[in-house]
Amino acid sequence: MIRVLLVDDQQILAEGIKSVLHTSDEVEVVGIASDGAIALDMCGKLKPDVVLMDIRMPNMNGVVATKKIKELDERIKIIILTTFDDSDYILSAINNGASGYLLKDIGATALIDAIKNAYDGDTILPAKIAKKITDAAAMVSTDKEYKLKKAFNLSEREIEIALMLYDGFTNRQIASALKLTDGTARNYISSIYLKLGVDGRASAVEKIKRNI
Repeated sequence: MIRVLLVDDQQILAEGIKSVLHTSDEVEVVGIASDGAIALDMCGKLKPDVVLMDIRMPNMNGVVATKKIKELDERIKIIILTTFDDSDYILSAINNGASGYLLKDIGATALIDAIKNAYDGDTILPAKIAKKITDAAAMVSTDKEYKLKKAFNLSEREIEIALMLYDGFTNRQIASALKLTDGTARNYISSIYLKLGVDGRASAVEKIKRNI
């Protein structure tokens, strides 16, 4: 039996979800919390397997609650269940350890399946939500490239390599990923150091970090 905690400040919605989940003999609702702070306390006492978490709630929202619950017990799986499909919320929730993000218009069978899949360790992201994450990540990447180009007048290839340096790639990994010789990769990196006004990788990464 999968033990589920519902977190939603709208009681009528929480009761409706509870009724839906009671149709499954594999899921047991162990409690309902009306905000993230209460949910955190209940997780410590009830030890649920899966939490269905709303986003916008008083006292502590779902994004913050997700982070704190995962810090309390990383084994607890958290699925964000909300009416909002804002990409900032999606990315924040996933970064804080959520196992998935669902909209409240999901069908009963799909919701029960999502809980079982999250319990088994899967990430639950409908295609519509996954696209929002991809689009948001692309915008962040484009924004970083623009900032580096503006700050240091790097070429397109130098921007690509600078971001790889920032992400922790070694010279050899950069050469391999971009199909360059080791010498060519080193030349690009030396040029980046020169344009950044630094003399090594650590200071280059620090300067890139400050400018993106």
